[in-house]
Amino acid sequence: MSYLLSNIWRLRLWKETHGQDLIEYALLAGFVAVACGAAFPPVAGNISIIFSKITSSINLAVSQS
Repeated sequence: MSYLLSNIWRLRLWKETHGQDLIEYALLAGFVAVACGAAFPPVAGNISIIFSKITSSINLAVSQS
């Protein structure tokens, strides 16, 4: 019975697509930011600061969980 349940959970997770859109938008925003940094060098410093803040927020959230 547990084998059957584990296979059912695998199939449900395989079909799960709720977070897919959010990841795609995040990747798109990252690509746009990199393109802006390449096209406008003065903006690259600000983009770097924003990514650093995001990284520190993610690290803080991971350490608290």
